[in-house]
Order: sequence, then C-alpha cells, then structure tokens
Amino acid sequence: MVFSSIQLGALVTGALLMMIGVVALVYLDNVLKKIIGAAFIGDGVNLLLVSLGYRANGITYILLQGMDVNNFLGHASYPLPFALVLTSIVIGASTLAVMLALTIVLYKRHGTLNASTLLNDKRLGEDKE
Repeated sequence: MVFSSIQLGALVTGALLMMIGVVALVYLDNVLKKIIGAAFIGDGVNLLLVSLGYRANGITYILLQGMDVNNFLGHASYPLPFALVLTSIVIGASTLAVMLALTIVLYKRHGTLNASTLLNDKRLGEDKE
C-alpha cells in the first residue's frame, strides 16, 4: 500500500496522539488529566481510521447517474472507516461526559482529584454523609 504525504502525516499524528494518551494514563496522577489522555487515545484511533480510508484523488462513495461503475470502483474512497469513526465519535462524547460527571462527584466527596490519594483513601467505598 502506497501512502500519500497527507495520509502519512495523519498516520503519524494519530500515533503521536495515542502515545501521548498512554503516557497520560500511565504516568500522570490527576484523574482529570487521565481522562484527557483517554480522549487523546480515542481521537488518535479515529484519525488512524480516517487516514486508512483516505484515497488520493478519491471521490465520494455515492454512485450517481451516468457514472461508469468501473471508474467509480477504482476511485471511490473506503466508506467503512468513516462510518466507524462517526459511531466512535458519538460513543466517545457520551463516555467522556459520564467520566467528567463521575470526576465531579469524586471531587465533591473527597476534595481531591489525585489518583494515588483516592486509591489510598479508606473511605472510598463508603458514603460520606
């Protein structure tokens, strides 16, 4: 498979976003920064999928009247990665909203977003009333 310069740039950027996200999840201690790192991983995966579906000089994958089928099949971009990315964006946005809501609850209950402090807190499973 031959990659164009745009596609190669998108692949490298997607890989960098995923690596930054993994580093944030593993090494950072703040829960909010970990959530941002998880969002980076999701965005990197989406960018990788879109770049794999890219075709240089490609056309939209809608067969219009009067188009030659063989010419269409040779030049159309791949629709599956784009459909997967649209689905992933919707799922990622709702998951991110839930994670941020849980972060607000954690902060209100414990007064900190420090992951090591939260894990060492004996009252983590108890309701604080």
